[in-house]
Amino acid sequence: MRDVLDEVERHWRAGKPVGLGTVVATFRSAPRPAGAAMLVTGDGDVVGSVSGGCVEGAVHERATGALGGDPPELQRYGVSDDDAFAVGLTCGGIIDVFVERIDCRSFPELDKLAASVRAEEPVAVVTVVEHPDSELVGSRLLVWNDRSSGGLGSSRIDDAVLDDARGLLASGRSGVLEYGADGQRRGEGLRVFVNSFEPPPRMLVFGAIDFAAAMARMGSFLGYRVTVCDARSVFATRSRFPDVDEVVVDWPHRYLAGEIEAGRLDERSAVMVLTHDPKFDVPVLEVALRQPLAYVGAMGSRRTHSERLRRLREKGLADSELATLSSPIGLDLGARTPEETAVSIAAELIALRWGGRGVRLSDGEGPIHHGA
Repeated sequence: MRDVLDEVERHWRAGKPVGLGTVVATFRSAPRPAGAAMLVTGDGDVVGSVSGGCVEGAVHERATGALGGDPPELQRYGVSDDDAFAVGLTCGGIIDVFVERIDCRSFPELDKLAASVRAEEPVAVVTVVEHPDSELVGSRLLVWNDRSSGGLGSSRIDDAVLDDARGLLASGRSGVLEYGADGQRRGEGLRVFVNSFEPPPRMLVFGAIDFAAAMARMGSFLGYRVTVCDARSVFATRSRFPDVDEVVVDWPHRYLAGEIEAGRLDERSAVMVLTHDPKFDVPVLEVALRQPLAYVGAMGSRRTHSERLRRLREKGLADSELATLSSPIGLDLGARTPEETAVSIAAELIALRWGGRGVRLSDGEGPIHHGA
């Protein structure tokens, strides 16, 4: 829902309802992840996507019905459905889509959600998507680390869901939880969707060079909050990096250590060292490789890499820490230009995140989505 939240809020504040379809669960090679959303306005306009085009027509029809007064409903689309060919889901996956009407009455806390997302305050939206009592379907609870707002139909249900929802929020994951009809740990009948809105992950690019500009654009495209840092003020300027969130003039290792100490980096954060200069890259890698970050990569030739490893060992880094360093940085795509190199680095980052192997899909067999 993050991608369409601004548009949903705009209509909400104007008193105009929208129909909203949200992917709450996926199976096998589903094209969009849980949380992907598509809204339909009263004028029939569409914003967002739940399937990359496969079932948009069917969801559009149901969202239009929700605008007209149809109750919220959970609908499954997949190749096993009788109408799979009609809705066009030919990728082999299955998706569960919850369709509802969003307005000031059905979602009175929407402004609180939007405010937290803008402030980068972690928040989760818990929605009842299935329950024996149809009146509870669509009930909603907003969950923060230290408070909650709204309700799911009873205090027992709220109490049962709160800790589980905070667990998903802490890990940055969205998903469906199942309980007994009144929140019992054992049982069935109640399904809720926890949509986590964690702040975007950080990408720190060290070295204000042309490759950094291309990498920064790629990082923004992938949804990262991107910072470019260099100790040389003549190169680290906003005019050279207009698309990034922050441009910082500081010694890389000092800035990185400060961000870590302030708690602004986590296990989703990525660090790219593109400086090519031992006096910059060795100190910052010494700091980065001691942290549980998602990715630490350094640019340079194999000869540069060997010399860098020698210097880092002299600093006391263990082989287990050095093994987490991606250097030379990126996948072997034959990249030459800064833009191609940025694609190579992004490809490695994605492969490590999802367990990909970086080979041609046409040369393999089986599911194309790892873990599906």
